[in-house]
Amino acid sequence: MEAFLTSCMLVAISEIGDKTQLLSFVLAARLRAPLPIIAGIFVATIFNHALAGSVGVWLAQLISPQWLPWITGSVFIAFGVWALKPDSLDDEPKVHPAGAFVTTVIAFFIAEMGDKTQFATVALGAQFQNALLAVVAGTTFGMLLADVPAVLLGDRLATRLPLKQIRWFAAALFVITGAITILSSITTG
Repeated sequence: MEAFLTSCMLVAISEIGDKTQLLSFVLAARLRAPLPIIAGIFVATIFNHALAGSVGVWLAQLISPQWLPWITGSVFIAFGVWALKPDSLDDEPKVHPAGAFVTTVIAFFIAEMGDKTQFATVALGAQFQNALLAVVAGTTFGMLLADVPAVLLGDRLATRLPLKQIRWFAAALFVITGAITILSSITTG
């Protein structure tokens, strides 16, 4: 349960104002098909985060158990710094002839590549290597918590969210998670 809740909370908060949430706003405005967009976000996130979490588990097996908390804790602290940088979309998504669902799956999967939530999922997979399904479920649910309202409420939500304060809160949450991860290895080691 810890793996699910930690993964969900970190991703849900860090996703607010993130590139993929901005993509949710754009897709909702252009395609006006909320259910296919939400389904596309779900499918793309499951595949992307299953891949990322699996990479994290694999990396954890290569790293000495004594160093793993230090490395993952440091990575979470680095994400805290990264979370302070506002995101923007590089390009407008191209609408695929197959419709809103396929457009969303492709656009979201690509947007998540190299995104902080993907790297966070790698780190969470490494930290909770015996709970990969809980990590993937948590990060996916966290992504949906942040992006489904963006799809359903669109611009009304975007103009009312205090994005700067949310970025600072997400940054603090990542730094605290990193510090706890490192400190727990000191007290148990």
